[in-house]
Amino acid sequence: MDYSEFLNFSFFSNTFEAYISALVAGLAVWFGLWAFRVLVIRQMRKFASRTKTDIDDLVVEILRSFNLPFYLLLAVGAGAQFILWPPLVSKFGSWIVIVVLVYAAIRALTRLVDYFFSRVAKKRLVEDADFDPSAVRLLSKATRFAVWAVALLLVVQNLGFDITALVAGLGIGGIAIAFALQNILSDIFSSFSLYFDKPFSTGDFIIVGNDMGTVKHIGIKSTRLQTLQGQELVIPNKDLTGSRVNNYRKLEKRRVVFSFGVMYETKAEKLRAIPAIVKEVVDGIDLAELDRAHFKEFGDFSLNYEVVYYANTTQYNQYMDMQQEINLQVKERLEKEGIEFAYPTQTVYVKN
Repeated sequence: MDYSEFLNFSFFSNTFEAYISALVAGLAVWFGLWAFRVLVIRQMRKFASRTKTDIDDLVVEILRSFNLPFYLLLAVGAGAQFILWPPLVSKFGSWIVIVVLVYAAIRALTRLVDYFFSRVAKKRLVEDADFDPSAVRLLSKATRFAVWAVALLLVVQNLGFDITALVAGLGIGGIAIAFALQNILSDIFSSFSLYFDKPFSTGDFIIVGNDMGTVKHIGIKSTRLQTLQGQELVIPNKDLTGSRVNNYRKLEKRRVVFSFGVMYETKAEKLRAIPAIVKEVVDGIDLAELDRAHFKEFGDFSLNYEVVYYANTTQYNQYMDMQQEINLQVKERLEKEGIEFAYPTQTVYVKN
């Protein structure tokens, strides 16, 4: 038997030439992938260790996760293309290759998803040490679940099954579940809105409707406030996104308006001096900036003054200390000037 006859000799419906081609192709793919792992990936790893960014480290780790058994499967799959297999074996082998390739690709993709969301969470933690990453983690898990679900449907479709009925069933089931869990889902999506819109952060003092307090925790379903009375107030996230929220964290200064009244018996000369007295008092208080002081109106039993000033502080207790000091000094100055504060009085005239 010469060389040509040997190559054309048939064995199990395939010639020796086909078997040799399959072996050569398999070995070529195997050694090519092995060389890529040993030479290229190793150099990439050394290069990544010298850079400041960590995205290249992630790429190297993903490439390294494709281990030698995975390379062996690819080599066998490449060599098997040169051999004629029975229909059942060929179909089963194709299924294995599809499943393994999709699994490897989805694993790499989910690692990229985890990397992206972990970067987002770390960035927010740098900006706000009290940031709660629960919403980011939930969004990461939801994205991973969606990726795996789409991959599963694609695999089933590539295996030759009709997924139209399955997708329709999942759609109807999803609608039913959404109706059953609409309140919970509303809170969850509201937490995403709070995360991306950032109307407040942990540690902010906010007022929502008639409730107020310091934000202690922003969760998936609810947000917890520490009220001024000391108790914990739990507010559903959907109530926060549907309400007007006053956030006092970015308050740089307070505009304060207060009034007082003096008696009608006060002489006009002293009435004219009151705004100047108030100005001297406010100007003498640290962090206080007078805007105006005016004789505003004739009240029912008093001559009313209105004072507007700015308290250049974000601390409520400090602002109240300032207001207290202004009140005391204004009273002391008016007492020295012989000006009396008004109080509700009623004069009765009796006609004989």
